[in-house]
Amino acid sequence: MKKLVYAALVAATACGLSSAFAGDATKGKATFVGKGCWQCHGYEGQGGSAGPRLANTQLPEDGLISFVHNTNGIMPPFSEKLISDAELSDIYAYLQSRPKPADPKTIPLLNLK
Repeated sequence: MKKLVYAALVAATACGLSSAFAGDATKGKATFVGKGCWQCHGYEGQGGSAGPRLANTQLPEDGLISFVHNTNGIMPPFSEKLISDAELSDIYAYLQSRPKPADPKTIPLLNLK
């Protein structure tokens, strides 16, 4: 049974199924800017006056894609005609590539006593 599962995993990898969400961060940055995401979420995905921080999100990639296409909150939904799953995968890769913020304990002005 283990050999069968392993064989299926190898076959899925060879067919590209395991990398269905392997986005390109460079394309993602261009799409993030081109589609206007930066207007609410900041150029680095750091958050802005209208949108939350997206950089280094713990939301899984498929969760981000589903949210963008189906949200019914403050952010309007963007159909696949407006932004494809592939473009959102690229955006996700870009957002995950952003540097993590500094630990507040390492910022002297935040640690005055």
